This record gives sequence, C-alpha cells and structure tokens, in this order.
Amino acid sequence: MVEDKNYDLCFISGGTGTPKLLRGYSVLNPYFSVVVNVAEDIWISGNKLCPDIDSVIYAIAGVIDDEKWWGVKGDTFVTHERLKELGFDEGLMIGDTDRATHIARSELLRKGYTLTQATRIVKNSFQVKAEILPACEEEVKTYVKTPEGWMHFQEFWVLRKGEPEVEDVEFRGVEKAVITEDAGRAMENSDAVVIGPSNPVTSILPILEVKGVRKLLKDRVVIAVSPIVKGKPVSGPAAKLMKAKGLEVSANGVAEFYSDFLDLIVVHSGDRCSYRHEETNILMKSREDEVRLAKFLLGVVEKLLR
Repeated sequence: MVEDKNYDLCFISGGTGTPKLLRGYSVLNPYFSVVVNVAEDIWISGNKLCPDIDSVIYAIAGVIDDEKWWGVKGDTFVTHERLKELGFDEGLMIGDTDRATHIARSELLRKGYTLTQATRIVKNSFQVKAEILPACEEEVKTYVKTPEGWMHFQEFWVLRKGEPEVEDVEFRGVEKAVITEDAGRAMENSDAVVIGPSNPVTSILPILEVKGVRKLLKDRVVIAVSPIVKGKPVSGPAAKLMKAKGLEVSANGVAEFYSDFLDLIVVHSGDRCSYRHEETNILMKSREDEVRLAKFLLGVVEKLLR
C-alpha cells in the first residue's frame, strides 16, 4: 500500500487550506515537516500572534475550530469581552485558550528563545509529532494596497473582511529574511516538498521570497496542490490577490506562478492545466476527504520518485 511507505515529506503551508491536508496526512504518518508563513504575524496586547503556525498546530492536534478554521474549538472569549468593556478593542477576536498559546510564545521570545524554539515547545505541548518550522526568524509583514491606501493583511482580511479592492501586495522586511537552519534542513533532507493548497500570494509567496528558499526548491522534487477549483478559490481572498499580481485565477495560473521549480501540480478533476499535472477531487469537506487527498498525494510522490 502506498500509505505504508515512509516518505520524508516537507510541506509549505499558510493558515488555510493546507492545514486540512496536514490533518489528513498526519493520520497516515505523524512524522513530517512543515515550513510555515510568518508574514501574517502581528503583536496584539503585548503578545505575538502567529496565525498560520497556530492553525497548523491546532489542525494536526485536532483542536482547531473547523467551522472558522482559526482558533480553538469551543473556546471562550471572556478576556476579549472584558477588554472591550474596559474600552480596549483588540480588533481580532482572541479566545482564552488561544490567548494562552500567544502568551506562552511571547514569554519565551522575551526570554531569548527563537521563534523556531518557541514554536517547538508550543507544538510539543499539543503532542504534535511533526516539525512545525517558521520560514524565518525575521519580522516580515504583509501589507495590501487598496484604493484607501496600504493596510496590514489582518486589517484587510479580518477587520475589513477582504472587501476593499486590491491593487498590490508587499512583504515588508522580507529583503532581510533568511531561511532558518531548521527549515532549510527539513527541505534539503526531504524526499519531496509539497506546496499545500494555501493562498499563493499571501501564504506561499512570503515564504518563497525568503532568501535561500527558491534555491532549495530548484534542487528538490516539488509538488503543489491547487487552491483553485474551476476558476474560483476554495476559500479566502486568493482571487483578488492573484489578479493584483497579474495571475490568472486558475490551476494553470497557480502552476505558472510556481513554474521555476515545480515538477507537478495536483488539480481538481476536469480543471484545465497546461503544466504537468494529476487530477483528483481536491475538495476537503470531511476528515475522510482529507485522508483521501493525502493518500492520493502519496501516490503522486511515489510515481515521481520511481
């Protein structure tokens, strides 16, 4: 059986789409690596929020709120509501259990731990066996240009619900960012790198822009899973963001975006793609779907590594 093969896979992930696939893959093999986007991180109330890292950890641990696909399932919001009563609106709704993760991480950082080290301590507390690795240690911030001016991605997506038109996207600080030793080693030692079905522009591109990442990818077997089905994103603002970067909103557009290092893209059944691809149902509407797609992906890896 394909799922019995112990391939060493390294995933590249944002906070939506890919965590579902990771949850499915962890059923087949709990030991793998994930290099995660940090460009949507933000400091709130003195604590560092790492939305994509936390979504990956929570999903694999089985505690994510899988209706919203962020935060902890069944969380309470006592602290958030009390802060509002005191006249301090954080903007983002941060649950009490989720906030404990942010406080622990931030205290570790203040004590001199790196984000990589702090992330490892946090994920271990959730009994996650996979390696969850920030792409870089440097602060990188995603800003979206709208007709109203530049705004942080969290303001655009959470506070403004992705409604403003998008003219451009930039990653401030990425020019100083370097792939961490741990993330680089995970990619270099992998049998294959899998770019998950996350937003190509705001989830994956900030990782690709980190110094050292593209060079490593060009030397690896790289598979992508499309986040686009029949010309529409499965979720999130990918369409607006791709158009702002001059990309066709399609599986073909995603493949073109990754074409300088991509070996194969997995697309939805019937989707047009002029690049080397495999087709399957990529929609993950249930836990069974997540495992099914993970098994299909392993079959693709096996074909490429023969």
